[in-house]
Parts: sequence; C-alpha cells; structure tokens
Amino acid sequence: MADCFLVMLYDCRSPADRDRGIAAAIEAVRNGELVVLPTDTVYGIGADAFTPSAVEALLEAKGGQPAPPPVLIGSRHTLDGLVFSLPRAARDLVEAFWPGALTIVVEHSPSLRWDLGETSGTVAVRMPLHPVALEVLRETGPMAVASANRTGQPAATTAEVARDQLAYSVRTYLEAGPAADPVPSTIVDLTGEVPRLLRAGAIGLDRLRDVVPDVVESRVA
Repeated sequence: MADCFLVMLYDCRSPADRDRGIAAAIEAVRNGELVVLPTDTVYGIGADAFTPSAVEALLEAKGGQPAPPPVLIGSRHTLDGLVFSLPRAARDLVEAFWPGALTIVVEHSPSLRWDLGETSGTVAVRMPLHPVALEVLRETGPMAVASANRTGQPAATTAEVARDQLAYSVRTYLEAGPAADPVPSTIVDLTGEVPRLLRAGAIGLDRLRDVVPDVVESRVA
C-alpha cells in the first residue's frame, strides 16, 4: 500500500497550491497515471488518451463504463489533428460554443494510435470552459475524461467527493470548489448527413438550431 502515500489533493483556489497541483497533474498524465480535475460541468477523471493502459485504468477506476470515454482538448486547433474531415456544421458549433458544455461526436483520423474502446471510428470531443482544466490539457494534449465517480453513483461536484469514491486509483486530485453548473454537456452526433442531438444538456436544442438549423433530436436522446 505504499502507493497510498502518493495520492495528493491540491486546492487550486490557492495560487501556490494551484501551480503545484497543475504541475503534478501534468506529470501524472505523462506518466500514464490518472488525475481528477474540474471542468465547467462536473469533475472528471482523466488519462492520456494515447496510453491504452491509462485508459484501461480509468475504466477500471470507474467500475465499468457503458460507452467509450470522451476526449477533452485544450485548444480548438487540436481538433484538426484528431479528425480526418470536419463537417461544416461541426465547425460552426465549435465556433459558437467552445470552450463550453458541448460535446461533438465526429469521425477520428484512422491514423491515430489510441484505444478508447468500441468507437466505430468515432470520438466524442469537448473543450471545457475551466481555466484549470485548460491549463492541464494544453500541456498534456488530448485526455480521455469520464465523470469522476464510480459507475452508478452520483457525479462528483468537488474533488473531495471524487476522492471518496475513487480513492487510491487516482494519483492527483485538483480541487477548485463546487462545480458551478453540474448539468452535463450537450452531445451532438455529426457523423451522419444530419446533425443529431444525442443528449440534451447545458446547451438547449433551440440554441443549437440558432447555429445549425437542421439539428434533429435522436430517438435515443
């Protein structure tokens, strides 16, 4: 149980602790370890998207994940390196709502060497509107990030709540206070001819249609 002593929670509301915490989180991700970090929705548990063992550890920490984890990025420009061809509707939605609570599902480039699970060549991508998350992501690159809770338990709205559930499976916890808006992100599938709303969330259908009028509601939403 020696690893237990390596688990750290950093209070990012303190400037000094924030700097130490962000540096520790970046190092942990680069070492293939898990981190918990704040986003603009709920707290997330993250791993390097290109390290299969880290993604597997993330899924194990969750205790089961019904779908492949989304990928969070720290810059809009990163998206161009992940996809083979980005539909115009996707670009318009990204321009309108990123960074923010919009997740888009697009076809990823076949050259990418990652293993997120059974994705059928697609990936769910988001750029969160949270300064701590963005600072980490801009250094680590794309991260696989799921909600920081055990499957079947409530989503974590603080890092302390996440630590209560995930314990020693995560090396570094970044605390930034209670999640300001714990409504999940809106998910739009842009892999077909017509954009489909897969999950209603923080961004309503009317707002989406202000940007892309032909967004339709999915039967499975």
